[in-house]
Amino acid sequence: MAKRGTKAATGISYRPKISAGMFPGSSMPCADNSGAQELTIIGVVRGKARHRRVVGASVGDMVIASVRRGTSEMRKQIVRAVVIRQRKPFRRPNGQWIQFEDNAAVVVTEDGTPKGTEIRGPVAREAAERWPKVAALATMII
Repeated sequence: MAKRGTKAATGISYRPKISAGMFPGSSMPCADNSGAQELTIIGVVRGKARHRRVVGASVGDMVIASVRRGTSEMRKQIVRAVVIRQRKPFRRPNGQWIQFEDNAAVVVTEDGTPKGTEIRGPVAREAAERWPKVAALATMII
């Protein structure tokens, strides 16, 4: 069966394989000042699935999450978020292994614009390269 075109022709940019560190049901703190304090992953946006395999999220992925703790306006809302840190170690193309102290995400709109105005803590370089508007709010990129 013939391939339907190269990745460049289909509009998908190259993204290195990063070990999935979070799955549906995982809880993580929200690292911005959008009003959410704790998020629980419900699904992964554009996640590649296979029969009976749970799709995981890694640094730089957009996830659909439920706000578990936060302000009264944000609680029980379904939001989109970008994962900026993960505890599971992952390898960069230059051979370096990266691991953060916690998992964290930033609440964003559908086009990737953050809802908050500041981000607490470091942001992984993979997430900053993929989401430039998130990188603009970051104080530290590792």
